[in-house]
Amino acid sequence: MKKKWTLSVFILMVMILTACSTTEGEKDKGTNELVYATAKDINDMNPHLYTGSMAAQGKVYESLVENTEEGIKPLLAESWEISDDGKVYTFHLRQDVTFHDGEPFNAEAVKKNIDAVQRNAEKHAWIKLSTKIEEVQVINEHTVALVLSEPYYPTLTELSMTRPYVFLSPNDFKDGDTKDGVRGYHGTGPYILGEHKVDEFARFEANEDYWGGKPSIKTITAKVLPAGETTFLALQKGEVNFAFTDDRGADSLNVEAMNQLVDSGDYQVERSEAMNTKMIVANSSKTDSPVTETSVREAIWYAIDRKTISEDILDGTETEAHTLFSSNVLYADIDLKKRDYDVNKAKTLLQESGWEIGEDGVREKDGRPLAMKLYYDVNSPSQKTEAEFIQSSLKKIGLSLEIKGEESTSIASRRSSGEYELLFNQTWGLAYDPVSTIAAFTSDASYLHTTKGIKQADELYKKIDEVMVTTDEAKRKSLYKDILTIVHEEAVFIPISNGRMTVVAPKDLEGLAFKQTQFELPFEQMRLQ
Repeated sequence: MKKKWTLSVFILMVMILTACSTTEGEKDKGTNELVYATAKDINDMNPHLYTGSMAAQGKVYESLVENTEEGIKPLLAESWEISDDGKVYTFHLRQDVTFHDGEPFNAEAVKKNIDAVQRNAEKHAWIKLSTKIEEVQVINEHTVALVLSEPYYPTLTELSMTRPYVFLSPNDFKDGDTKDGVRGYHGTGPYILGEHKVDEFARFEANEDYWGGKPSIKTITAKVLPAGETTFLALQKGEVNFAFTDDRGADSLNVEAMNQLVDSGDYQVERSEAMNTKMIVANSSKTDSPVTETSVREAIWYAIDRKTISEDILDGTETEAHTLFSSNVLYADIDLKKRDYDVNKAKTLLQESGWEIGEDGVREKDGRPLAMKLYYDVNSPSQKTEAEFIQSSLKKIGLSLEIKGEESTSIASRRSSGEYELLFNQTWGLAYDPVSTIAAFTSDASYLHTTKGIKQADELYKKIDEVMVTTDEAKRKSLYKDILTIVHEEAVFIPISNGRMTVVAPKDLEGLAFKQTQFELPFEQMRLQ
């Protein structure tokens, strides 16, 4: 069956077989350990919140079901039934599962975890399922029912996500809850969090009692290192043997560094199909900025040379993107107007909208300059290079662009607060799209500021509400087409490239594969020969 991968994250992974001794920093050949570089600490591993590393959480916690290229498959639930009215999901749980602390995984544990998530509903409002759950019923020790207020077709998809509907030992709850912190991080997954020194390293040990079989790789260590040259040198010295981008797509190595490692001839290279779309998000609701004008956003779209970005800056590791979602995303294969690179078209749009060239080359209208800011992730070498290239490109059409590098957490905060004009972002990947990204159009925590300034905002939000609950497949397709057409015509999501997950690994690493998410790899399937 043909694989489906969505929207692009330039997730760069480099694996190099080195040895690791029993002490940090000393490596002996023959040990069974992967050590990966990360620009960020794993942070708070509470799976019911959003500050922790998804790559780390994915090794420790599990969900009821799993999103695969063949569709939703069993994970902690062996099977399930959906009621005729679509409002009750009954799950039959595996009976051979325990948490890392020895606590049994059962229906009571499922109920406690989901109830804890629901008691913090405001935090999870971006997930529409959180607004539909009415009750979790324990039927017997290994059977649990999820009762919804109305039918919601993405239920299983949203239950399969890396967080928040995953399971933590009830012993780790604080006063029966998780929203104000937890006492420990005991999941049911293939790896157990061991030693963690903040901003230094975190070590994960294989779960010897894992229900899915004992992992071959015994230890996985996340080592905090600055992205770029420091990580590259650490790979060369054998201080780390694995590197990948963070959860927001900041690449820890540039293409040249990756190629140097590959050109040594000792490594294999694997790339997924398109997984997400990297894009510039425009704040249509920022009325004190030119970005609120559709014609300005369109002009920016036309002025960006995606071919040069994908072929030269990204060295062909990503492909040009012309729509919010690539056509291999479910419901996204629709006919939309293509805005190719066209500087003259961009200039014409601005001129017709009243933006006249000033003496300094910057356009003006009603006494204000055509100027704005673009925020990029300071930890991503490629984002910085792309931002500089786009800055130069927009100067040609009379737009003054100031680029500002900030930490990814700061950029995420700006997206939520609306304190931005333009910022780099990316769609959420195959396991989430199109449902979650589109649901986020209405969320304060995500893209509400991006969409609420457009003329058809109310119609857009109405269609989003409808598409989430309809049980008519033809109507669902029609609604998705309308939704994607509206945001495309308004140019609030300016696509740049479709990215793939890239892995460079030693030739004797076997079991290398990809998941449907853009933030995780199935480490439990890997073997060092």
